Amino acid sequence: MPKALHIVAFDVPFPPSYGGVIDVFYKIKALNDLGVQIHLHCFKYGREESNDLNEICKSVTYYERTKRSSLLFSKTPFIVGSRRSEKLIANLCKDDVPILFEGLHCCAFLNSDKLSKRIKIVRSHNIEHHYYQGLAVAEKKFLKRMYFLREVGKLERFEQQLSLASSILAISQLDTGLLSSKYNNVYHVPAFHPYTTVEAKTGLGKAALYHGNLEVGENNQAALFLVNEVFNDLEIPLIIAGNNPSFELRKAVSSKNNITLKSNISTSEIEKLISEAQVNVLPTFQATGIKLKLLAALFLGRHCLVNPPMVASTGLESLCIIGETAAAMKSSLQKIVEEDFSNDSIQKRKLILLDRFSNRKNAEKILDLI
Repeated sequence: MPKALHIVAFDVPFPPSYGGVIDVFYKIKALNDLGVQIHLHCFKYGREESNDLNEICKSVTYYERTKRSSLLFSKTPFIVGSRRSEKLIANLCKDDVPILFEGLHCCAFLNSDKLSKRIKIVRSHNIEHHYYQGLAVAEKKFLKRMYFLREVGKLERFEQQLSLASSILAISQLDTGLLSSKYNNVYHVPAFHPYTTVEAKTGLGKAALYHGNLEVGENNQAALFLVNEVFNDLEIPLIIAGNNPSFELRKAVSSKNNITLKSNISTSEIEKLISEAQVNVLPTFQATGIKLKLLAALFLGRHCLVNPPMVASTGLESLCIIGETAAAMKSSLQKIVEEDFSNDSIQKRKLILLDRFSNRKNAEKILDLI
């Protein structure tokens, strides 16, 4: 009898075009390749239903995400309460198949008596209250910042329900340590991703690149840091690519002759930019989870310049050039811009990335747990 698994996803994971759903989609694909029959349950709030998911799942069921304003005043975090569906719990109770909940977002029924005898695995994408604290710090709009701050306490309290999980799959080594200090049965299962080979090119590339979803506060903050503090007095060209840049970022870029903003371009166009760049510059001010943009840069791009939070406890430190301050990044950029990317660097990446970030090996870890 083939193995089967329910996966409850916080969003429709196709197309896999942003960090969270990239992990979900390629996890499903890797498990399907191992012969696991996936019963996918996903919440809709803007993304369309996808026939592509039917090719790698035994069944796909969609649920509308509830966005009633009254949920903002509940003790339950909004990201959890808005994904509470009686139709979902009814469907999960039709059999005794193990369940994988993608993030705290999907854990509204983790404490349900109806599921008390089931294998319940939770994928931790972030330490959510740390992540929301960071979003609050980066947020400029008062009401949105207050929302993030209110959610911090709710998420920290709700996280305690992870004690009811059979297993917790932490996405980074740092998160594994933090979760292991509070809960049993925590396993490090790195991020799933679309890359099977290291495709970085040797030699010199063009310009520097920063990419990310620019409507996310932390990415907007990182892009503004590069514009105002790193590339502000350099002649090195910088391309910033991502969705929905803020007015503040567009205004900052407009005054710089060496910086170009490419907004709302396709994933394939972003991957082409990553591959062509001389250096992918990826600062972050949140050491939470692991950034899929970092994996993209390492699998596809040449030099990768980061600040310490981007690589903290990822095991990828040796593959990056690390600059702690704007001044340190400037200094590194002036050296990197004329430095060929070597075949030795590519071989080093292959040794680390194809071992630690093998989708098949990491899917086998999940298979062992079910």
